[in-house]
Amino acid sequence: MKYVGIDLGTTNSTICSYDGESVRLYKSPDQNDVTPSAIFIDKRGNKYLGKRAYDSAAKNPDNAATKFKRMIGTSTPVKLAAVNITMTPEECSAEILKLCFGYLPEEIRNSGETGTVITVPAAFNQMQKDATLAAAEMAGLGSVALMQEPVAAVMCVVKQRKGDGVFLVFDLGGGTLDIAIAESISGRVSLLAHGGVAMCGGTDFDRSILDNIVKPWLISNFDVPEDFSVNQKYKSLLRMCLWASEKAKIELSAKEDSVISLTEADLGISDESGSEIYVDIPFTRNTLDGLIAGKVDESIQSARETLEKAGLSPHDVERIVFVGGPTQYKPLRDRVAFEMGIASSTDVNPMTAVAEGAAVFAESIDWRSQSRGRKSARGTLSAGGSLALSFNYIARTPDSKAKIVAKLGGSANVGVEFQIDSLDTGWSSGRITLKDGVAVELNLAKPGENTFKVFVFDSKGGPVALQDDRIVISRTAASIDAIPASHSIGVEARDKLGGRLILDYLVREGDQLPKKGTKTFKTEESLKAGSTGTIKFKLWEGSISDPINDNRFIGMFEIKGSDFDDAVIAAGAELICEYEILDSGNIVMEVSVPSIGGSFHSGRNYYSRQEGQIDYTKASKLVEEQSEHTLKRLEDMASKIDDLRLEQAREKLEQAKSVMIGESDPETAKQAMDNVQEAKRLLALMRQEHLKDIRQLELDKTVELFDQSVHEYARPSEVNAFENLVKTAQRAIGNNSRDFESHLDDLRGKSFIILWRQDWFVIARFKWLAKDEYLFPDAREHAQLVAVGVEALNANDIDKLRAVVDELDSVRIGSVGDDEMMAGANIVRS
Repeated sequence: MKYVGIDLGTTNSTICSYDGESVRLYKSPDQNDVTPSAIFIDKRGNKYLGKRAYDSAAKNPDNAATKFKRMIGTSTPVKLAAVNITMTPEECSAEILKLCFGYLPEEIRNSGETGTVITVPAAFNQMQKDATLAAAEMAGLGSVALMQEPVAAVMCVVKQRKGDGVFLVFDLGGGTLDIAIAESISGRVSLLAHGGVAMCGGTDFDRSILDNIVKPWLISNFDVPEDFSVNQKYKSLLRMCLWASEKAKIELSAKEDSVISLTEADLGISDESGSEIYVDIPFTRNTLDGLIAGKVDESIQSARETLEKAGLSPHDVERIVFVGGPTQYKPLRDRVAFEMGIASSTDVNPMTAVAEGAAVFAESIDWRSQSRGRKSARGTLSAGGSLALSFNYIARTPDSKAKIVAKLGGSANVGVEFQIDSLDTGWSSGRITLKDGVAVELNLAKPGENTFKVFVFDSKGGPVALQDDRIVISRTAASIDAIPASHSIGVEARDKLGGRLILDYLVREGDQLPKKGTKTFKTEESLKAGSTGTIKFKLWEGSISDPINDNRFIGMFEIKGSDFDDAVIAAGAELICEYEILDSGNIVMEVSVPSIGGSFHSGRNYYSRQEGQIDYTKASKLVEEQSEHTLKRLEDMASKIDDLRLEQAREKLEQAKSVMIGESDPETAKQAMDNVQEAKRLLALMRQEHLKDIRQLELDKTVELFDQSVHEYARPSEVNAFENLVKTAQRAIGNNSRDFESHLDDLRGKSFIILWRQDWFVIARFKWLAKDEYLFPDAREHAQLVAVGVEALNANDIDKLRAVVDELDSVRIGSVGDDEMMAGANIVRS
């Protein structure tokens, strides 16, 4: 078997192989350790990849694709406008994977026995991981598995280091920050915790230089319009400036100052007055340090939070190991080490460590298994014969010695002996009396596979025939014992029939991976074969218990009426969900329905990513509504509580709100969305710590809504029932009862039922659901339902419109409002 590791990076990519003994790095044709993740297509249709593409992209941005890893797992198109070509982020990634794979020798490339591990950031969600696997399939890589970048970095560190202890891996790449806390004992590694920031890397440093240094300089030195940042005429100017900014930044890794420089000939652009534009800006380490301080602070905070997750203090950590291109900048390393109070280390090559570690990890995978699980560390040799003899041993170990223990099913005659010889070195144990439980220590002379032969001799010294006499023990570079899940992942379900929506967790952040399990649910409604209905398993990533749609929606597993040919899945039918969370964090699910004798696999039944993903070139409205609604919640909380995190959350939301409506830069929109998500996480933490105050706030708002908008339509009995339930909810606040949220849901449900009878409400709700397309994972399904609804509205068929609204509510993934009475799963936790 051949083992390959690929670090598919935002800025650069790297490829290595491992033969069980040593790691080999494959350089690009221009003899660089790394290959820029860039694509360039010229006007004649010639395609260039790597360094030539990256250098050409700056001058002709409309012919190029770069930084597309940041958009993988979204439906954001990558447009090469000059040649009228649009690609998906997966297609772009496939080109780079194919390029790097081409560096390998033919015997590895074309072998059916090659296993390739591609790394992904720990912060990647399910859609991003699935998209990476899709890119590998497009590239024709064959047997592929994913692993988290911090795990790969740890594998490389442990292979290089000669001591035991706890260390912190600080992996700052072009696009993401990954933090890992690992403990190494005799080559066995446990990952104690990991964390990071999804949009924090060298790319952000480059943009900061462009926005804060280069743009103001251009405005003060040339006659450029105020909107030149979005003016098509100056697009290539800005891309060239970004390229020059990155080049000057990299130079500061080796010296104290540099110049952001572009000549008139480089640019070939005139300002509004006809003057030829050039760039000549002195740039120092002090200036750079000031620009990146905010992001560095964010990375240090992430490292501290990851330490807390592991239950450790800086005194428990021996070294910080720096990985990733931006960590080659010494002032950044020094600042992080000083602020953390932990000494820094440069044990590994920061540019190639992740790919090296991925190749080493590839050797530990059982490539015959469908789930790409790890090889078993335990081995057994059944020698057979009249003695019922077997040997138990450790089949994989980073130690230089391994123990083998003889097990006898019966009893051996006096004088029966056995012997173990190394077929690699000629070493022999000599003859040893055979009895049950006798142990022999073997020397593992070399890394990789060590092969031994077993001999058994009868009481007269004659050989005993064995069915199997070979033992292979692998001396590994390092072994990972524990990989913690980087996110909690749960299935949305009702806690009882007609009850509240909760998350039934498949895995909690910090749980050891891989993890297998079984969950049992029941259907809330029936599903007939061939019908258009579906049973929905909505998956969310995060630990926010209320409201659950403050978590990140990551996928929907569906059983459709078209998935089975006969029978009916009746309401209340059992749904047995078997799941596995792989080392990479990928989810594999299979749902069995005993009542119809059918089973449904996530490989076929996950919703189409292309329909469910966000297009960040058109996401400004989504960002605006999400940030405004979350800010309103924050202001409500601020009226009741005083907490320092309110300001942290407010700052994140203000940054998100600064994204202009119509903003088409996908990186800006995605960063804003991440800021909103972080603000929601902070609000959830504050809710838990100020629970009584926030519950009172939520109850008061629910009563206020009823009094202002619902009371006039309610029957006297409904008013009375509502008021009685308010009193019950109020007592639950006073008693710190866990039932409060259920009472609150019931109150909101009562309001909704009253409004649902009103035709005007149904019409208003339809118009809202029709307009907010981004709330739906399947754009085509949304469009079809809206068309049916418009037809019903034009015919004044309110009953039919109600049915459409009901269906729209059942398939949406979340809301910017508090109204969750109808949206949600149609399964019930059993």
